Amino acid sequence: MTLGALQAHDRGLVTAVSVVAGGAALEPALEQLRDRPGLDAGVHLTLVGERPLSPPGEVPSLLGRDGAFLPHVRDFALRYALGGIAAAEVETELRRQIERLLAGGLRLVHANSHQHLHVLPRVFDVVLRLAEEYRIPFVRIPREPAVHRLSRRAVEIAVLNGVGRRARRRLPETIRTTDRTVGVMEAGRLTPEGIEALLGDVGEGISELVCHPGLGDRDLAAAYPSWGYDWDAETAALCDPRFPDLLRSRGIQITSFSTLFSGQPAAPPP
Repeated sequence: MTLGALQAHDRGLVTAVSVVAGGAALEPALEQLRDRPGLDAGVHLTLVGERPLSPPGEVPSLLGRDGAFLPHVRDFALRYALGGIAAAEVETELRRQIERLLAGGLRLVHANSHQHLHVLPRVFDVVLRLAEEYRIPFVRIPREPAVHRLSRRAVEIAVLNGVGRRARRRLPETIRTTDRTVGVMEAGRLTPEGIEALLGDVGEGISELVCHPGLGDRDLAAAYPSWGYDWDAETAALCDPRFPDLLRSRGIQITSFSTLFSGQPAAPPP
């Protein structure tokens, strides 16, 4: 995934990447990100589907019997709803994830999470405290435009939007978020036509295009067999040479979290 994100930055629309502190390819990713000071980095907080950075004895409420995080967002959500997730353990683990990236030389300007678990209320409390402590100025809060077709995915997005609305009401003045997110509905399956359609949903204000570029579909599919993402095609879509002209024609400017935080004007499309 790392190489796809870097290519989508070097040749395409991407201005920020999110890094999994416990990822297998962390060290080479850190090295390549240090070579791209113009590419914003953030932490992709992870509480499912990977292994913790913390010793298992310090975060037992986050783990399955195998000592890894619970495998799926539904497993976490059920345990959370039953009161089985300890907020102090969430803070212990997420603090380690942030500190590992900082120790790797990254300047973190945004935070989000795998499967958007960070917007669950008790987890969100922890994330806001850590964002303020480590001076991370932006936290993603999903706010996907209305979905008009009925599907299981559309229901999931509607629930996510509802949780996001509650999180937005609790956002302190010291932490910022974008006006909306686009692309969550199409996660891992963005096409040039899909991106063009999403650009029609951005409206006024600041929108974050959420995307999952990658290179090497076969290897990624073997590593993440349940995801069903089309990483190569999404990378190609984000690098489509037609987009600069399309953005200009619609009056859309590409920006970054760093630019927004500094107050500098956004750059025109390349």
